[in-house]
Amino acid sequence: MKAERGFTLVEILVVVVILGILGAIVIPQFKPAATEAKTSRLCSDLQVMRVQIGLYKIQHNDSLPGTAVGVGFEDAMTQKTDKSGALDASGAYGPYIPRIPTNPFNDLGTVEIDGVLGGGTHGWHYSTTTGRFNADTDDHVSL
Repeated sequence: MKAERGFTLVEILVVVVILGILGAIVIPQFKPAATEAKTSRLCSDLQVMRVQIGLYKIQHNDSLPGTAVGVGFEDAMTQKTDKSGALDASGAYGPYIPRIPTNPFNDLGTVEIDGVLGGGTHGWHYSTTTGRFNADTDDHVSL
């Protein structure tokens, strides 16, 4: 009996990136180029972060990054961890991203944890209860 084959995470990420690139080609016809470039980058950064948060959750028994005792969100995403989410230089999981990206609309790379979304005082907003990762800008909070 042959084992059923599915898509790997890398294949799915490649398709998402290709779709993002195709979308970035079509949208500039409707907006100024500078704003479009920022919007495209913001969407790409959000997609990458959301996919990596999902991967972290899968590999850590449905725990979200930043919920392990003594491990903040940024450390959980940029360093190696063990199955429980504790930092471990020889851990089997991570790092998921090299660094937190900078929000192109306010040039901030900070993440507000469980705060009020909007206002633009941070680059990003992350909820440890829902796992939602959003841009923290007045104009683009719904992306």
